[in-house]
Amino acid sequence: MNLNLLRNNKTILGLYRKGRNALSVISPTLSSKMLYRLILKQKLDLKNPQTMNAKLMWLKLNTYNKNPLITKCVDKYKVREYIQDKGCNEILNDLIGVWDNVEDIDWDALPNQFAIKCNHGCKYNIICDDKSKFDIEEAKKKLNEWMNTEYWRIHAELNYRYIDRKIICERYLNDGTGFLPEDYKFHCFNGKAEYVMICVGREEGHPQYFYFDKDWKMVPFSQEALEVPEGFTIPKPEGIDKMFDYAEKLAGPFPFVRADFYLIEGKTIFGELTFTPGGCLDPDIFPEADKIMGSLIQLPR
Repeated sequence: MNLNLLRNNKTILGLYRKGRNALSVISPTLSSKMLYRLILKQKLDLKNPQTMNAKLMWLKLNTYNKNPLITKCVDKYKVREYIQDKGCNEILNDLIGVWDNVEDIDWDALPNQFAIKCNHGCKYNIICDDKSKFDIEEAKKKLNEWMNTEYWRIHAELNYRYIDRKIICERYLNDGTGFLPEDYKFHCFNGKAEYVMICVGREEGHPQYFYFDKDWKMVPFSQEALEVPEGFTIPKPEGIDKMFDYAEKLAGPFPFVRADFYLIEGKTIFGELTFTPGGCLDPDIFPEADKIMGSLIQLPR
């Protein structure tokens, strides 16, 4: 890259980070275009988007603002109503508590293990596997910081804008061996669950990502898939077909949604619904996958 251009990009990125919260309010479109250029090093084409990242940007800017169904489904608390409305109550994790403020939480009443999170963004999660070693004051500090953050402004993700902020606590999940369970990310297009992404090797500190279709054939959507020997596969998990069915039940109304689940002893547990994975700015998505999955998203006229 030209040295002057590199310096300019760093300067622009620094200025943008200082003012992005305001810019996301003033012009979510301009904010998104700047982010797209700075992070993906491409111009965002909103008139004729082709890739998955670009089409999700189009959906975010044109259909997610003040959309009550989208707002409900990205809300980590209200999405439970949507799951129940779809007749899938059995996949919901147990809800231990819900609060409007950190000060309302009775920490002594919580079980020895739990997961506590804010409902209005991503990665706002705290896992407690042993309350005797749990730093409550640090948890309160994090939760207060998150509750006072306008998460949607970071990447102009309008789908998170109108969530009524809550703190929720759910049952602690593990895979029976002491590790957190693997999550399965189902990429759904126009109501059809086409692919599932799984991660292996996370416990060893070397995560690898692979995509499989409904027939459990690996598709070349990651660098790891191109580097494995011919004939390589991963054993098909028990219950994966049922998860494909659940994903399609939940995906029906949407041009695209990623439905995340956990699989524990063959039982499906719902994780979340994601409409803007990576903020529609995923630099790690394999270019071929970005194009192929983009071609599957049918934008409304």
